[in-house]
Amino acid sequence: MDAKHTSKISLFQLVMLALGSLIGSGWLFGSWEASRIAGPAAIISWIIGGVVIGAVAYDYVEIGAMFPEAGGMSKYAQYSHGPLLGFIAAWANWISLITLIPIEAVAAVQYMSTWPWSWANWTHQFLRNGTITNTGLLVVFGFILIFTLLNYWSVRVLTGFTSLISIFKIGVPTLTIIMLTVSGFYPQNYGNTWHEFMPYGSAPIFAATSVAGIIFSFNAFQTVINMGSEIQNSRKNIGRGIAISLLISGVLYIVLQSTFITALDPNMIAKAGWHGIQFNSPFADLAILLGIHWLSVLLYMDAFVSPFGTGVSFVASTARALYAMEGNHHIPSFIGKVNTTYGIPRVAIIVDTILSMVMVSIFRSWAVLATVICTSTLIAYLTGPVTAVSFRKMGPNFKRPVTLKHLSWLAPLSFVLASLATYWAMWPTTIEVILIIILGLPFYFYYEYKTSFVNTRKAFWSGLWMIVYLIFISAISYAGSQQFNGMNWIPYPVDFIVIIIASLGFYYWGIHSWQIFPDYYQAKKLNEGVKLEEDNQTRQ
Repeated sequence: MDAKHTSKISLFQLVMLALGSLIGSGWLFGSWEASRIAGPAAIISWIIGGVVIGAVAYDYVEIGAMFPEAGGMSKYAQYSHGPLLGFIAAWANWISLITLIPIEAVAAVQYMSTWPWSWANWTHQFLRNGTITNTGLLVVFGFILIFTLLNYWSVRVLTGFTSLISIFKIGVPTLTIIMLTVSGFYPQNYGNTWHEFMPYGSAPIFAATSVAGIIFSFNAFQTVINMGSEIQNSRKNIGRGIAISLLISGVLYIVLQSTFITALDPNMIAKAGWHGIQFNSPFADLAILLGIHWLSVLLYMDAFVSPFGTGVSFVASTARALYAMEGNHHIPSFIGKVNTTYGIPRVAIIVDTILSMVMVSIFRSWAVLATVICTSTLIAYLTGPVTAVSFRKMGPNFKRPVTLKHLSWLAPLSFVLASLATYWAMWPTTIEVILIIILGLPFYFYYEYKTSFVNTRKAFWSGLWMIVYLIFISAISYAGSQQFNGMNWIPYPVDFIVIIIASLGFYYWGIHSWQIFPDYYQAKKLNEGVKLEEDNQTRQ
């Protein structure tokens, strides 16, 4: 993308943009969903989720600084392992992104559907049994269109809007924490024994990480990576932007979870158990129960603002991902056309908007959309540690503005953690998402046919480890323990041990499968630009 037409994004704007993406519908629903699944031990789920995403993000800091470009996360695997692996990673990442836009609209509409005022009775028809109705779907479409229009003009409009909205998005959760703690504080809800703290055992702690939208809530660090070339001093600010935004959101999420646990009336838990806590608009319902009606009104407002800011941010990320996929030459070229006035891929934005509407028409529940996002994202992220380490071997002389000290052990660790978190999403979600990814392969083979299958065989061998991995993770999900919806042929926690050992095998297969493709030279050219920019800064 031509950076001349855009204003460079400062570190403060970058952190605000990332927080605008990170603090969305996850905080409005995640604490309630996680408590229902794991009880008070849900607080550990947030820590595990943060560690999983933090480890994955670590790998991307080095390659993000080496190759700062718009939609970069959709290209890195192609640079190291060729078009097949590049396509699988880009397609999986894009599937998660086009699902992120409607999930934020669904969250706003779900909170709208529970407005308690008599004049707002008309909103109650938007939701039925946790599923968006046809009437509600039209309102969701309206939100998606607004998200799109705000991105349609320029990055300047986008950053100005999201910086303002992000301050509000941090302020409301902070105020919620203070007011709920003052109005109802029952630390005894954590329990006095391990059984009371973990009423359903240890397995739901891991399940909640993927199923309750926790990983989904941390996922947006890639907003920073995908802005790439549009960031001021990208060499330093990519890593800083990711670290600061993940740290702020992580602390906020953990404190929110603790606040939710301790604000519940112990009699309610004694009567229904953690599984039995039912809310449609969790924090707003809790504020009403505690008699803080003005806070519930503010939360109903924030249920617009939080998803709104995230939805707007992700229209930008999703367009850049699709723009990058067009650069891989496996989707129609007109999709990647950049508007010369504003320097943004307008056609990509329109295509994403239409497909987001299709996605939400099929999957009309927040929980289902969150699980689809989690699984598809994790599959895309598996290529990050493999690519980062592969480039140490295939491009030892490349300019590395950031050289990670602990990559040699953190890369395999992050691969294993991402594999476990994919498994935690539970059968049959694993196979459903993998099938959606496979649906993209006809596009790949059609464009390979158009180029007379020049590198198809070579690319197949370079990407074979991922194909076998997807078969393995589907099989282990089916055969795994009943705690994760499997057949219990491999009981818990033996299933974890099998995944850890097998994942390490796939990781080492992956880092020994890199090959030099034409895309490698594109990466080299991009990296030379980084070296040139650094030399210019040194001279100044």
